[in-house]
Amino acid sequence: MENFVQKTLRVIIKRLLYNTVIILLLFNSTAGFSQSKNTKGLVVNEMVKVESLAITVAIDSAEELESTFKLDDLTKMLNESSKNQTISFELICNGDKMTNGVTSYLSYKVQGNSDEPEEFLKRVEKVRKAAINYYNQQ
Repeated sequence: MENFVQKTLRVIIKRLLYNTVIILLLFNSTAGFSQSKNTKGLVVNEMVKVESLAITVAIDSAEELESTFKLDDLTKMLNESSKNQTISFELICNGDKMTNGVTSYLSYKVQGNSDEPEEFLKRVEKVRKAAINYYNQQ
């Protein structure tokens, strides 16, 4: 009886070892092939060029304009823009509701080129002052 138990244990141990070796071989081959250095895929390096920059600001009061829109922010954006880029700035001043239920508004728009930031900023400053005057006259 003892020989039978020993033989059975040996067979079980051999099968376990055999299965373990097979599993390890399958795992190693799968891991090895999955890390293949074959990169035949298409790799594209493109440079994105921004050709125009448009900024639109909608406001409801002169206080909102003075607190939210600063020329320093616009200057930073212009400094980060590329050369010979079309730039535009639009300021929409929302007014009061009219008798027909439609809200009135006034819109200012300035267009320029990033090669002339000082001139563009002067125009934007004029628009800013005009918008403040619009709200002060209401």
